[in-house]
Amino acid sequence: MLVGATGLHSNQYMIDTIGDNIANVNTTAFKSQRSLFETMFYRTLDGGSPPDEDSGGTNPKQVGYGSGLASLQRNFSQGGLQPTGMKSDLAVDGNGFFILDAPDGTQQYTRDGSFDLDQNNTLVSSDGAFVQGFAADSDGTIIEGVLSNLVVPLGTEREAVATSSVTMDGNLDGSSTVASAAAVVTSGALVTAGGAAAEGTALTDLVDGSGVPLFATGDTITINGWAKGGVELPSVDLVVGTDVTTLGDLAASMETRAGINSDPATGGTPGITVENGTLVITSNLGEANAVSIEASDIRNSTSGTLPLTFTATPAAGEGTTTSFLAFDSLGNPVEVRLRVALESSSSAGNTWRFYAESVDDTDPSPIIGTGTVSFDQDGQYVSATGTTLQLDRAGTGAVSPVNMSLDLSMLTGLSTPASGSTLVMASQDGSSAGELIDYAIDQSGIIVGTYSNSQTQVFGQVGLARFANTEGLVAQGDNTFVTGINSGEAAVGAPQTLGMGSIQAGNLELSNVELTREFIGLITASTGFSAASRVVRTADDLLQELLLLAR
Repeated sequence: MLVGATGLHSNQYMIDTIGDNIANVNTTAFKSQRSLFETMFYRTLDGGSPPDEDSGGTNPKQVGYGSGLASLQRNFSQGGLQPTGMKSDLAVDGNGFFILDAPDGTQQYTRDGSFDLDQNNTLVSSDGAFVQGFAADSDGTIIEGVLSNLVVPLGTEREAVATSSVTMDGNLDGSSTVASAAAVVTSGALVTAGGAAAEGTALTDLVDGSGVPLFATGDTITINGWAKGGVELPSVDLVVGTDVTTLGDLAASMETRAGINSDPATGGTPGITVENGTLVITSNLGEANAVSIEASDIRNSTSGTLPLTFTATPAAGEGTTTSFLAFDSLGNPVEVRLRVALESSSSAGNTWRFYAESVDDTDPSPIIGTGTVSFDQDGQYVSATGTTLQLDRAGTGAVSPVNMSLDLSMLTGLSTPASGSTLVMASQDGSSAGELIDYAIDQSGIIVGTYSNSQTQVFGQVGLARFANTEGLVAQGDNTFVTGINSGEAAVGAPQTLGMGSIQAGNLELSNVELTREFIGLITASTGFSAASRVVRTADDLLQELLLLAR
């Protein structure tokens, strides 16, 4: 009867285990168990005998005392991943456990990643335990080695950051022609009642062919529609007698506002001058710098007349132009335009000159810098000069000037005649003020927040733990485990390191229970239980027979 009873107990354990598995078939990240049995002690009736000349020997005669539970083994194999659409839901694809700081102060481990943000924007489990990971400093650098709560401060504001570095990308066509000539625009003859005009001639002394004055004191000269390198320049209004008085004043004001760079390093004789009674506009070298203006672009707005006519000589030398937005310390966007022209070409490589301008520069001239970038004979970047740009923001309330460094090391100088030169901004480190509106968690567990100004910030990294003997963990309920005496200590690290799996955000791990296997086991266990009960019943019948004999 006692032997049969051990069979009943063993199969009852198996039924209990299977019942628990089936009950948790839809439990997130549940790990199934199985019952393993072993034989109990044996009563040895005869130890057997060795063979001799007359006999082959005999085997032992043993009677077993039934079965017992050897172990309950938990299956930690990977469960399937189910997309949920919730960015805070996490699943471990591979080895490792999420780490929880439980309300009672203990450290627990789980594969259940059904997390959410609490009222303080801290990542917590469904039971309110704090998910542990590695925090990030203000620069977004992960602080490794120290576990802490993970906070994603949605709704918080980020201060504006002035641009300090700009990285450019693209290719400057090595087959371009060298910028060897400037565009020259010459006005028609300007005269006074006494003859040809000069630099010091008052604007009010200029007359047309009929002797009618072109300007009077207080008239407004409007320059609108003129362009540089094919890009329209800002409109200019100049009051005669206040902003400009002489023909030389008009030339100087136009030169400043057109951003013609008179730095000797740029080459040529750029500027706007008065020569032999004409206004001569000489651009910087190359087509990208060519200033164009027509008679209809400059007028006396007061009288409605067009006082000047122009003839133009085109520039020589290909180039390109691009613009990008940077930011001042208040987060105001400022437009910066770069124009490039091939300055020299030799067997050692090419050198291009860039011209930097900004219409948002608060001083009269838009010029904020010029420099060069050089490539070797293979079109690879060698060096650059003049890469610090200085943009004035006086009177705006922002810090002035805004100093920006240009990183041109990503540029190439390969020959691409079909597509020509291309120049784009790859990145810049400034931004306007913004509110944290979203976040995402990548496969390495890094939490990246997105602000309304399209800037991003790293706020931390989800941590994982692994164990030398995973089956040695002790289940606590609520889908959690704690270390056991045979599990070994937790090895804590980042996902995708130290043999850890990856994080799959927006997914949850399913239970790894296989119902088909469980149903088969249930049939086997119930059959075994019935058979063991039959042994008990048979033993009872034998006892009854013995009692009858005693009567």
